Amino acid sequence: MVECKNLSLSFNGKLILDNINFCIAQGEFLCLLGQSGCGKSTLLRILAGLQKTSSGSAFFNGREITGPNRNCSVVFQDYTLFPWMTAGENLQFALKAAYPEKSKAEIRHLAESYLDMVGLGGVFNNFPGALSGGMRQRAAIARALALPGKILLMDEPFGALDPVNRVMLQQLVRDLHRDSGSGRTIVFVTHDVEEALFLGTKIAVMGSNPGRLLALENNPAHGKDTAKMQTALLREKIMDIYRQDINEKLEQPITFRNGNGI
Repeated sequence: MVECKNLSLSFNGKLILDNINFCIAQGEFLCLLGQSGCGKSTLLRILAGLQKTSSGSAFFNGREITGPNRNCSVVFQDYTLFPWMTAGENLQFALKAAYPEKSKAEIRHLAESYLDMVGLGGVFNNFPGALSGGMRQRAAIARALALPGKILLMDEPFGALDPVNRVMLQQLVRDLHRDSGSGRTIVFVTHDVEEALFLGTKIAVMGSNPGRLLALENNPAHGKDTAKMQTALLREKIMDIYRQDINEKLEQPITFRNGNGI
């Protein structure tokens, strides 16, 4: 279970995240959906133990998240592969730390099997520089999936990819979550409503200035390719939430301050 309780974060006097509260069960796929700058990536870093809160806390299975831990794997927007290691060596490096009791042969077999799972069975000995962007990101996803943690955090991992690779990797991640039966919890950052509708079992709709939770919606159409009506209704509900938030901001009085050029 992943939980945020009264979580807020300020930086240099500016409120970045304001009173975030939500709870998701083990095995759920939560999409953090919101426009750029609303604090989605910052919230993900807090869940990863890479950023401290100003007040409130985040928890995993009832224990407060105070720093990085082996329960959590992260896929960032960039590929974060060591360029001096081959794709296989990148996986083996992480696996050796996670499974110190396993032999070299077992570690290599695990690395090969996870590369094969993401469609990279033939690139074990290729360096990242020889791989396309989509292949490098698939290798990073394979490395994250190979680790034993029960939480996978993904920070807009497909944002820089071409449309074909983006769709392919979306399908891959959804299928792995749906079919693996591992009970792995995924938190996925996106600003794309369609991506959130396709991937998430739950969608956290975030507003900005400061970042705050506008709604937490179940996605009844997740994994059901024929549930077009349910998807359309949820899409319209999310857009209504955004429209209401925008209208409320427009109704707020604007305060002008005297200063340079004003």
